[in-house]
Amino acid sequence: MNQSDWKGRERKTADFFGGERTPLSGMNSKHTGADVIHDELFIEHKQRKSHAVIRLWDKTKALATKEEKIPVVTLSEKGRPGFWVLVKEKDLVAVANQRQRVKHGGGS
Repeated sequence: MNQSDWKGRERKTADFFGGERTPLSGMNSKHTGADVIHDELFIEHKQRKSHAVIRLWDKTKALATKEEKIPVVTLSEKGRPGFWVLVKEKDLVAVANQRQRVKHGGGS
């Protein structure tokens, strides 16, 4: 993997959340153990050739597109409370807005 490619992805992630890429991420950093310096978020970015969960997202995206909906994948593990939410960064605000409507009694 090209080193500059993953650094660039970390920079884009940091910019998206209003943070700054940690120059020496991990335990070598004086700021944080995260990939992004941020006041409220601990952001870890992983770039790989392939992630199994992204293949699941791709399949979900194809189905969602047919129904003109935003694809959202949720993940949970047996015995652990709660769940994780996977959305494309461009859809994050729309998904968060939908959640706010539900919390305030608006539904879908």
